[in-house]
Amino acid sequence: MRLIHSFGHAFAGIGYSLKTQANLRIHLVAAIAVAVAGWLLQISTVEWAILVVTIMIVMSAELFNTAIEAVVDRVGAEPHPFSKIAKDTAAGAVLIGAIGSVIVGLLIFGPRLLALIGTR
Repeated sequence: MRLIHSFGHAFAGIGYSLKTQANLRIHLVAAIAVAVAGWLLQISTVEWAILVVTIMIVMSAELFNTAIEAVVDRVGAEPHPFSKIAKDTAAGAVLIGAIGSVIVGLLIFGPRLLALIGTR
């Protein structure tokens, strides 16, 4: 029963973040676009695995960012240097994951897209 409640809390957190965080929705749309591109370009199983891990890293980072922002806001609404560090660092983690995902996407899709363009 505790396990079921744990999943419920996890899904509630994901749901909250999807409702309130535009960046998470953007990442979700990008992930769907990547999945469609992967299907259309018939990427390999290993490439799928790399993409799935990459997507999960970005989505997880965004969820951690949301959690950190909520805790910092709960502790105090007034500006504080440590609050700024916490929020900026969490946002930086998301940015690093997003940049990495773009690089992975270019490595996996780039050659295929260039080959498609070259054949036209």
